[in-house]
Amino acid sequence: MFMNFRRIHKCQCVQLLTTGLVLCVVMVCWEELDHHMVSHMRSYTYRYLVNSYDFLNSSFAISTNYHHGNGGSNNVDGGLVNYPYLINHPGKCGGGGEDGESWDDVLLLLFVKSSPENFDRRQAIRDTWGNVSFVLSELRASVRLVFALGVHPDVGQKSRVQSQLLQEDRAYGDLIQLNFLDTFHNLTTKLILQFHWGHKYCPQARFLMSADDDIFVHMPNLVKYLRQLLSRQTGAKDLWVGHVHRGAPPIRRKESKYHVPYDLYPWPSYPDYTAGAGYVVSRDVAAKIYHATLLLNSSMYIDDVFMGICAKAMGVSPQEHVYFSGEGKAPYHPCIYDHMITSHGHATDVRSLWRAATDPTVSSSSKGFMGNLYCTAVKVMLLCFPYYQSTYPCMAAFI
Repeated sequence: MFMNFRRIHKCQCVQLLTTGLVLCVVMVCWEELDHHMVSHMRSYTYRYLVNSYDFLNSSFAISTNYHHGNGGSNNVDGGLVNYPYLINHPGKCGGGGEDGESWDDVLLLLFVKSSPENFDRRQAIRDTWGNVSFVLSELRASVRLVFALGVHPDVGQKSRVQSQLLQEDRAYGDLIQLNFLDTFHNLTTKLILQFHWGHKYCPQARFLMSADDDIFVHMPNLVKYLRQLLSRQTGAKDLWVGHVHRGAPPIRRKESKYHVPYDLYPWPSYPDYTAGAGYVVSRDVAAKIYHATLLLNSSMYIDDVFMGICAKAMGVSPQEHVYFSGEGKAPYHPCIYDHMITSHGHATDVRSLWRAATDPTVSSSSKGFMGNLYCTAVKVMLLCFPYYQSTYPCMAAFI
């Protein structure tokens, strides 16, 4: 029996070339593979097996040489720095008791995080789901809406934009502005502003909601949900609800907007947190987060992660609600609108979505056995496929 050495050499060459090609692909794509596979496996292992975040209290505690502000009416104490108010409305929720006035009964304090130049987005919100007059007259609910913002970071545009903001506030009286640069890396400052302002000027609000200015809130459904919580025997306590991220790993890729270096956060997993696009906390949780911001160093510039750090330090855990959106838009369909609470990514279509979602005929589409069956089938088709997985989970189809 004779062996064909030429054929053997050819097979070996093909194997070597194939192996080399695979290794090259792995080397080129390793960073992506590490982020999407290795880091997530490490993070989930830490979250579900170790599940210890005791380091938070010591590693993020403000050092003893940190000095709080004087607590005056023009400053926000705690956090990174004391920034003076440029625009403020301390009487938005009624009196404070010192002058004999009583606080108004407020169901929801709604903070919308907005950039100074986003005039159109704020106006669209005022005209639709943030219309507090509509909420009061149609839903019989007392809601306070304010927009949280800093100053425009572009020196060339700062003066013009600030002048427009002052004019806008004279017309609507709903801007809360601090003197810090309104940039991505200052989002945590904006979060601190929300809880400090709420603690000082609207502590009686039963709930506080934080939302981005490109989010859509189905206010009738939200008010209904909050009232259901209040009607329970235990009342609305220990509530932090939204789209929950569990076992999320820090992003180490330097080109990413959400890059977090090891020296800022060396651990493989974040504490559980809700998507910052929109979440709700009860009054007692809002107070706990306020106190946490006084004790913890806010160097973590990803605001929803910092919220998770504060909550973990105070013993608060987030609760999942399947109709609070994640990072994507919810499907456009009446069967979705009937349960929708939030949807993310609506910078231009807020008005049309508001008209469609609050149309009186929406609820009729899911009434009765056949209507319910029809809507369940539609929601399965819309929610149980990967395209919409960043909004509502598949289980939402059966609720």
